[in-house]
Formats: sequence, C-alpha cells, structure tokens
Amino acid sequence: MQDILGRARQVRLVIFDVDGVLTDGSLFLGDDGQEYKAFHSRDGHGMKMLQQTGVTLAVITGRTSEVVRLRMEHLGITHVYQGQDDKLRAYEALKTILDLSDEQIVYVGDDLVDLPIMRRVGLAVAVADAHPLARNHSHWQTHFPGGRGAAREVCDLIMEAQGTLDGMIAPYL
Repeated sequence: MQDILGRARQVRLVIFDVDGVLTDGSLFLGDDGQEYKAFHSRDGHGMKMLQQTGVTLAVITGRTSEVVRLRMEHLGITHVYQGQDDKLRAYEALKTILDLSDEQIVYVGDDLVDLPIMRRVGLAVAVADAHPLARNHSHWQTHFPGGRGAAREVCDLIMEAQGTLDGMIAPYL
C-alpha cells in the first residue's frame, strides 16, 4: 500500500473512463434513441472535493453522450473527450496540454480499451468489477464497483496520500 500512496502523492491529473467506471456500465436507450446513464452522487461529491484540492479531472470515453456532457459540466470538469476510438491519442493530447508526465497521472478504467493508457500512467486503477485483464494491468483496484462509489474511493485515496482529505471533510464534522 505504501507504493500506491507514493504514486498517489505525485498525482496532478485523474482521468476517468465513463461507462463501467463513472456508471455501472448499463446503457439505457429510450424508444426515441435518447441515452440514459446513472451516476452516483457520492462519486460526484468526491470528484468536486478532489478538484478543490488542486487536482485536475478529465474523462476519456469511447461513446458520445449528451448526458455525459451535462454531468461533467455540472461537476466543473472541462477536459471531456468523448467518441474516442483511440483513447491513447486523447491521453497524449491532454498530457501535452497540461504539461504533465505519466507519473503525475491516474487513469481509472474497467475494460480492454483502457489498457493502452493504464499501461502508461503512474497510477493505473481498475474498478472492482473490471475485466480481469484490466485488473491485472492495474496498480490498485477499488473495493467498490464502477458507478457505485469507485470514483469516490479513488478521490479519497489521492486526498489521503496528499494530506488533503482531513481538511476537505472537516467542514462536515
């Protein structure tokens, strides 16, 4: 665990996949073609707290969805890459824009399409219900599944490692 905390101390950017990470992976499609997704409120609160500590958040997802745009806008996340068939290309662009090294980045994924980035970052995280290969190529796995508190767990880990968690929860105690 000390290795994980050491990696988390260096983090300046957390990138989340969406389907299977910020959601449970279910895709709800209406008769009109409208797509619906369920996001966990505790994940969102953790993401907002982590941003308040100065860590930047981003999403890179293979699908394109208006509900993702709206949710990320609500959370204040401006680095949103949707419709990314090649997630690694988006990762490299984001890394360049923010002038960061691989060691300063966490990627949270759940499936094979996430492996190219997970194999590059300083801290690769797989959600509890991730595909076995994603878990095998991660440095750490969450206890909670995607869309059910995994993102909050990652945020809390980073804040704990960086010494900011107590300050963020103090107003609630």
